[in-house]
Amino acid sequence: MKVLIIGASGGVGHRVASRLVAAGHRATALVRRSEQAETFSAQGIDAVVGDVARDRVEALADIIRGHDAVVFTAGAGGRDGPEATTAVDGEGPGKVAQAMKIAGVNRFYLVSVFPEAWRERRMDDDFEHYMVEKKNAETRIVLTDLDWVILRPSALTNEHGVGTVDLGLAKIHREIRRDDVADTLIALMDRPEIRRSILEVTGGNIPIANAVDALTRSHGQA
Repeated sequence: MKVLIIGASGGVGHRVASRLVAAGHRATALVRRSEQAETFSAQGIDAVVGDVARDRVEALADIIRGHDAVVFTAGAGGRDGPEATTAVDGEGPGKVAQAMKIAGVNRFYLVSVFPEAWRERRMDDDFEHYMVEKKNAETRIVLTDLDWVILRPSALTNEHGVGTVDLGLAKIHREIRRDDVADTLIALMDRPEIRRSILEVTGGNIPIANAVDALTRSHGQA
């Protein structure tokens, strides 16, 4: 399997790329600077320079062509102002979906966010804008005829993964380790029959493989 990862410099994206390569797959990281490409190449990860916010759809299609799947984990996250959040988090996934259609690649995995993330906190306007744009992105993707999966992880932490999760259509927002999100994404990619689903994942006590198997059975796809 050959997978393009948009957001490979981030915590989840880099873990996905590394794990794919370790499992014998090919991973391509979309990076914005040539020095980043060199860093990934040294790790056995292919890399191509591009920018989901600035590149034309046709240019993105040229990058996507030849891959089996695309993982979108990129996010401005409200850190660089509302314009960047709109361009990356809001419009980026839809732009990539258009490019995938041109490139003839159907499998799209979008890392999103729980709708109720941090509702108990008083978040600033940038964060609220980020949440709106994440929802906009999801809405654009579910209207395509791609084989999409939207994965909403709960609050992310950097502790070592434990290999267990709570995965399903609706879960309580708690915390999950980035390692376990990456492993869940790869497990979902190993089951291409799971498609056109919005899933939520948080920390839990079910082994990831078992959680994905149970999800498959519940959809009548086993």
